[in-house]
Amino acid sequence: MARTKFLAKVASGVAKPDGLLMVPPDGELAFLHPLPVERLWGVGPVTAKKLRERGIATVGEVAQRDEAALVSMLGRAAGRHLHPLAHNRDPRSVRVSRRRRSIGAQRALGRSPSSWDALEADLVALVDRVARRLRAARRVCRTVVLRLRFADFSRATRSHTLSEATAQTQTIHATARGLLATAMPMVERRGITLVGVALANLEDEGAIQLALSFDRERAGALDAAVDELRERFGSGAITRAVLLDRDPGLSVPLLPD
Repeated sequence: MARTKFLAKVASGVAKPDGLLMVPPDGELAFLHPLPVERLWGVGPVTAKKLRERGIATVGEVAQRDEAALVSMLGRAAGRHLHPLAHNRDPRSVRVSRRRRSIGAQRALGRSPSSWDALEADLVALVDRVARRLRAARRVCRTVVLRLRFADFSRATRSHTLSEATAQTQTIHATARGLLATAMPMVERRGITLVGVALANLEDEGAIQLALSFDRERAGALDAAVDELRERFGSGAITRAVLLDRDPGLSVPLLPD
C-alpha cells in the first residue's frame, strides 16, 4: 500500500512472497531511493545496463540527475518517464468505479498424474466457486475460459462464448467440461499441474435475454437455494457428491466487485 500506484506496485514486489507492505507518506523516498534501478517501472536489462555503466545503481542516484541528463543518457521518452518516478510522482488516479472484466479461480495439482475423474472433480469445485461469485456480484457471463498449465510449465487456454448470457452453474459447468474434454489428449500427452476457470464478457444480471425455456427457472432456483445455504451456514454446509472428502484447497477473502 502506498499513495501512488507506482509505489504500491514496487512495495508489492519488494514484499514478496507475502506481498503485503505499507509505505507511510512520510517515508516514501526513504523506502524508494535505496532500491536498485531495476525496481523503476520501465527499467529492463538494457536500460539498467546503460544506467549502471554511468555509475547509477539505485533509484536515489537516478533522482539526483535532472531530466535533461536522463534524456541525454536514455532518450527523450525514457528520460522523461523515469525522472518523475524516481521522485515518486505518478499522476495516474485510482479508478474505483470500474468493475471486474472477468471472474476466475484456479487450482494447483502438483506433478502427479491426474485422471479424467480427478480433473472433472476439480473442475466442478472451480465452477461452483466462480458461479457463486458471479451471482453474488449480480452479474452474468457470456464466455467460459479454461486455463491449463502443463508439466513443462507451458500454458494453454480454451474458451467458448455462449449464445446468451448466464449465471447458472449447470450451464457454465457443461461448457467448461466440454472444453476440458477437447483438451484431454493434450493433457495426457504433456501432463498437467494447474487447472483454472474464468468467466468473461461480464454484464449486469439484467442483461439476460428472455427466452422460452422450461428448465431455466428450475436451474436458477437450485442455484439460489445452494447460495443461500452457503451464505447462512458456510461454504462447507452443502457440496456435490463428487467433492466429498476432497481437499477444497486454499480460500482467500476477496474484495467486493
